[in-house]
Amino acid sequence: MQPPEYQEAEHLLKELDKITIALGRTFPGLCEVVLHDLRDPLHTVRTIENNISGREPGDSATELGIARIHDPGFPEVLQNYSNTFPDGRAAKSTSVGIKDSNGNYIAALCLNVDVSMLGALSHTFAALVRTDEQAPIVEESLRPKSLEDIRAFIADYAAQRGLTPLSLDQSASRELTKKLRDNGFMDIKKSIPTVSETLGVSRATIYNYLK
Repeated sequence: MQPPEYQEAEHLLKELDKITIALGRTFPGLCEVVLHDLRDPLHTVRTIENNISGREPGDSATELGIARIHDPGFPEVLQNYSNTFPDGRAAKSTSVGIKDSNGNYIAALCLNVDVSMLGALSHTFAALVRTDEQAPIVEESLRPKSLEDIRAFIADYAAQRGLTPLSLDQSASRELTKKLRDNGFMDIKKSIPTVSETLGVSRATIYNYLK
């Protein structure tokens, strides 16, 4: 017969399994929900719903998970902190530590929201509410173009097609790269790595598009 501490932990984890699955299925394609069993640092991932990060059950803990395992005083809730998915997409994460009746961390319930999609949506809404000028006006800015302007241009291009930068196909990416060149964005220092990272393609691919 297992000791009471083990039985209590298993009961809590089974209940958290249900919460993990329910939350993930409530926000499909947008929010990854992961339940970590902190009793085994090398194999903490117990349940993962709406998998965006590519992890699997049995994978090891993240740096935050390791810190929580070794420090009972680690904050129980870390909310809305900046994170990044393996493919480079921006994420907003929340991690909730779960303790047993003895005050020891046994689990962590983590939510990772893909905010790159929301960024594309914001550009879509901006395009939707934009109105035309009543008379032709030439816009002028004395501020030099920046890498952030490149990212905004790419996001707007994708949003006009109802897509995210990472979901653009080869034809659209090639057309976009040429538009960036024609608008002077490719003359900016570090423009090539910025475009390749935003589109999720290699730098060599961007050079080929520019030929």
